[in-house]
Amino acid sequence: MLIITRRHGEKIMLGDEISVHVMEIVGNSVRIGIEAPRSVPVYREEIWNAVRDENHAAADAPADLPVPARES
Repeated sequence: MLIITRRHGEKIMLGDEISVHVMEIVGNSVRIGIEAPRSVPVYREEIWNAVRDENHAAADAPADLPVPARES
């Protein structure tokens, strides 16, 4: 893990296309802005984990699909 210090208004670059901006620092909270291509998903960690867990649960669920009618 890379740990760096940034001040209000400074950025962190992730490759050529993603930048993280320090927008505001208030007490123990830091507001950040993220600029990334639309093709790059950006989620808060708790949302990412919830989506991943739901996808795993859906993939593991038994599929009770109807059997197609036979053509005569």
